[in-house]
Amino acid sequence: MRHFGHIAPEERQRLFHREPTVFTADSPARVLAAALGATLYSPATRPHLVEDVIKQAGRGVVSMVLCLEDSIDDADVVDAEENLVRQLTELAADPDAEPPLLFVRVRTPEQIPDLVARLGPAVRLLSGFVLPKFTEERGVPFLEALTGAEAASGRRLFAMPVLESPDLLYLETRRETLEGIFRTVDKYRDRVLALRLGVTDFCSSYGLRRAPDMTAYDVQIVASVIADVVNVLGRVDGTGFTVTGPVWEYFRVQERMFKPQLRRSPFLEGEVEELRESLIQHDMDGLLREISLDRANGLLGKTCIHPSHVMPVHALSVVSHEEFSDAQDILRPERLGGGVLRSAYTNKMNEVKPHRAWAERTLQRAEVFGVAGEDIGFVELLAAGLPG
Repeated sequence: MRHFGHIAPEERQRLFHREPTVFTADSPARVLAAALGATLYSPATRPHLVEDVIKQAGRGVVSMVLCLEDSIDDADVVDAEENLVRQLTELAADPDAEPPLLFVRVRTPEQIPDLVARLGPAVRLLSGFVLPKFTEERGVPFLEALTGAEAASGRRLFAMPVLESPDLLYLETRRETLEGIFRTVDKYRDRVLALRLGVTDFCSSYGLRRAPDMTAYDVQIVASVIADVVNVLGRVDGTGFTVTGPVWEYFRVQERMFKPQLRRSPFLEGEVEELRESLIQHDMDGLLREISLDRANGLLGKTCIHPSHVMPVHALSVVSHEEFSDAQDILRPERLGGGVLRSAYTNKMNEVKPHRAWAERTLQRAEVFGVAGEDIGFVELLAAGLPG
């Protein structure tokens, strides 16, 4: 699989200075963590789950979570498990199927070995499990269960803990909770692919819900948690993990209280004003702003609950030609001693030592999302990636 692999090769050649690389479910963890992109959630109760998975893969989705937790009613868990096992077994029997990276969001640790055993050979389709409401106390049993299931099945299985516990939100317990989470994921570092943020649960602790005009960073109590999570768990000194962006909830037209925030100029330059209007009508301008803020705050990828959110996430994850140029200049072997140099675009100074970690992360993102052509912006990438 590859990002933008669903568009024609000649179109990719036009759009990219360097195309996204091909990867598989067996690629190194560092590649998969960077490549998750827009991780699309789907309730495991869906009657045509296999068809949905294949359809979304054909539209550019590279990672999906089949959910047995909050997205389904408590009374439907048993039926959802049966549906999941039956449909993944059916998918595994199709030699031509090319599914995305698949994860299952479970409710309890016991579900992990149970589902792995019931799937049998079809477990090869799974890349891992999403672990809800993760803390040190709750997380250890989940990770022990995953480790045991991996050994029993012979299949490499990753964990994606979801950080959404009220203890992480409340000021008096936040530091202790973060330290406990770090101890846990550090112990099982080889099994933890990425950490996910459960912002909807954070908001629920205070009876809040952000409007489509606002991002998670406009809700200050949520923004403070994101900052602390990145501070403790997202460092680039070798101790950190990939932390993914929070879910965007909106996909229906609603009356807007504030004027649109999406700038006109890049759309006019790309001659796709109709796309701009469509995005505004469907509250996507807030999503685009939040994706940009995710990246500015050290997050990579995003939880998505609607297919229309996928391509905006991927288009804004592509490395611009200017970013790539700066990163390459900073990481040249002759620059190991440090120093300051003017960028090739002559619009900024690149300070080698302080910007080195940024440059390394940028090239890692370039590997999986590609580098845009010199005159290609996110609008062209978005327009090309959307279903026809």
